[in-house]
Amino acid sequence: MKYLTGILAICRFVFFAGIIIFCVAVFSAMVLVFYTVPDLPKLPGDVSQIIETPQSIVYASSGQVLMRLGERESVPLARVSADFINAILATEDHLFFQHHGINKLRTLKALYVTLFKPGRVEGASTITQQLAKNLFFSFEQSYIRKFKELLVAFQIEATTAKEEILEAYINQIYFGAGAQGVEKAANTFFGKSARELTLPEAALLAGLPKSPTAYNPFIHYDRALERRDLVLDRMAQTGFISPDQAAAARAEKPLLHRKKSNAKSGSYFLDALVKELVRIYGENVVYHGGIRVYTTLDSRLQELAKAALKQGLEKLDTMMAIPPGTTPRPQGALVAIETATGAVQAMAGGRDYFDSEFNRATSARRQAGSGFKPFVYYTAFARAGYHPGTVMTDQPVTIPVVGAPDWRPQNFGRRFTGKMVLKSALTHSVNTIAAQLVQITGPEAVVETAKTCGIKSPMENVFSIALGSAGVTPMEMAEAFCVFANLGRHHEPFLFWRVEDAFGRILFERIVQDHQALDPAISYQVVDMMKAVVENGSGRTIREQGFTRPCAGKTGTTDNYNDAWFTGFTPTLCTSVWTGFDRKQRMEDKNGTGITGGRGAAPIWADFMIQALAGEPERNFPIPENIRFEQVDPDTGCRDVSRDSQSDIRIALKSGQTVCGQEAP
Repeated sequence: MKYLTGILAICRFVFFAGIIIFCVAVFSAMVLVFYTVPDLPKLPGDVSQIIETPQSIVYASSGQVLMRLGERESVPLARVSADFINAILATEDHLFFQHHGINKLRTLKALYVTLFKPGRVEGASTITQQLAKNLFFSFEQSYIRKFKELLVAFQIEATTAKEEILEAYINQIYFGAGAQGVEKAANTFFGKSARELTLPEAALLAGLPKSPTAYNPFIHYDRALERRDLVLDRMAQTGFISPDQAAAARAEKPLLHRKKSNAKSGSYFLDALVKELVRIYGENVVYHGGIRVYTTLDSRLQELAKAALKQGLEKLDTMMAIPPGTTPRPQGALVAIETATGAVQAMAGGRDYFDSEFNRATSARRQAGSGFKPFVYYTAFARAGYHPGTVMTDQPVTIPVVGAPDWRPQNFGRRFTGKMVLKSALTHSVNTIAAQLVQITGPEAVVETAKTCGIKSPMENVFSIALGSAGVTPMEMAEAFCVFANLGRHHEPFLFWRVEDAFGRILFERIVQDHQALDPAISYQVVDMMKAVVENGSGRTIREQGFTRPCAGKTGTTDNYNDAWFTGFTPTLCTSVWTGFDRKQRMEDKNGTGITGGRGAAPIWADFMIQALAGEPERNFPIPENIRFEQVDPDTGCRDVSRDSQSDIRIALKSGQTVCGQEAP
C-alpha cells in the first residue's frame, strides 16, 4: 500500500509539474509574440513584392556608379519547367503543399541536433520561411529574428495561395554567376528559358542555391554533377520521379552555355571586390540584399592603369617580334595602392579582361627575382647590425645545402667586381652579396621580414629566397613595399570604404589602422638605397622614361627571364608591375637577349605613374631624426676628405653607426 501511495504521489507531482511547465511555456510564447509583433515588417498585398528589393550598387571613390548587381527576370509559375518545380520542392521542402508554413518534424529534429549534437547545426526552414526572410534587410543571425520570420511565414500562409508563394520563391533564389531567379539562371547556364529545362538541367539548377560558389558548374562541373545526382536521388525518394528516371537523368551531362560563363563585370578590380564581399556577407546578400558599396577605386587611375599595361605589353610584343594576333603573348598586371591608407586605387590583372578573366594581380604567384632583395637587406641591417656603408665582396659563393647540391648563385653579368658597400650592391642588384647576407642571417629571418611586410604566399626557408625564389603576387609586392614607403608602418590593403544596407544603414565603415611593423630608421636606409636603384642602377629606365619625382623601387628578373618586375613608390602611391607569359617561358627580344624588369616592367610603371601623379605637388620622403648622411668611397666605405671624388656615394646612417672599418666577414 505504501508503494501505491508513493507512486500516486509521484504521478500527481509529475502531472502538476507538467501543467506548470506547459503554462510557463505558453506564457513565455505569448510574451515573445507580444514583444516581437510590433517590430514585424508589414506584409505586402502581393507576395511577389517581397522580392522587389533594390539592386546592389557599387560606387567608385568619386561616387560614380561602377556596377549594379542582382538583375532578375520574374516569370509566372506556368512558364517554368515542371521538372524544376519538382526538383526544388524535393530539395528544399517536399511537404510544402501539406504544411502551413512550418515543418514540425524537421523543426524538432533540427532543434534536437542543435541542442544535443555539439558542433552541428541543422536547418529546418520551409520555402515560406525562406521567402519571409527577405522581408528582413538585416543580416544578423539570432533566435529572435528566426522567431519573427516564423510569425511572418504564418502570416504569408494565411493570406497567400501556395502557388503564389512558390512562384515568388523561385524568382528570388540566387544560383551563382550573377543569376538571380530561375529564368536568369536557365539563360545563364544553359542558354534557354526556364520553360525549356530538361530533368538533368533542372536538377542541376536546383542543387546550386545550397552553395552557389562551391557548386558553380562553370568552375566546378564535376562537383555540380555530384550535387545534381543527390537532387535526383531526393526526387526519387520523395516520389516526384521514378528510380529509372533518376538513373537516366544521372547518365546525362548537361551542356553549359559557354557564352554565359560569367556575369562579366569587365573589371579585374570589381571581380576581386565581389569575391571579397561574398566572402564576408554571402552571395545572397551581395546579389539580393540591395547593399551599397563605396569602393577605393579611383576611376581615372584605373583607366590609366589599363592603358599603360596594354600599351606596355604591345611594346613588349614588338620587342619580342611577336606578330599581332598570334598566341601566346606576354601578360602582365599592375596594382596601385595609396601608401597613407592601404586603399587599392587601381588594378589591372591582364592585357584584356574579355580575353582572359584570370586576375594576375591577385592570383598569379610568380617568382619576384631581385625584387625580393629589399627584405634581405632590411633583415641584414636589423639582425646583423650592417648598414648601407658596410663593405662586402662580390665574389664566387658556394653555400652548402643539406641533402641537396651546393648552391652557387651567379650574377647576371657572370662576372665579379670585388669589394663594394652594400648600397652599391643593391643599386646594381649583385646576387652574390644578397646570397651572402642570407647565409649570415638565415633564410628564416628573411621570410619573417617578408611576412611582416604583408607577403602571405607560402615561402620556404631556403637560401635561394635571397634571389626571390618564392612565388608572390603583384598585390602582395605593392602592399609590402608600402611598408618601406611608410617608414615601417603597415596598412592592410582594402577594396572598399563603406557598405550600407538597402535603407542606408551602415553595415561597415573603414577606419584606417596601421601598426609599426619595421624599424623606421632602418626602413629609411632601405628606401634611400632603393632611390639609388632608380637614379643609377637597374631601375634607371624610370628616369629615362621621364619620371622625375622623388621615388624608390626595385627591379626583379628571374634567372630564366620568365618574370620581369618593377615595384616602386613615391611618398603617396606604391605601384607594382609584373610581366611574363602565363605558361612560364623565357622572355627575350628579337636578338635573343633576355628581357629584364628594367626593360619589361619599369617602362609600364613609369608611363602609369607620370600620368597618375600629374598635377599633384612633389613630395620628398620624410627623414627620421636619427638619420645622418655621409659621403663615402663606394669600394672602401671610407670618407676621404683629402680628395674630391665624383665617384663617392651618399649613405644614410643611424645614430651610433660609423663608416670605414665595418667590413662584413
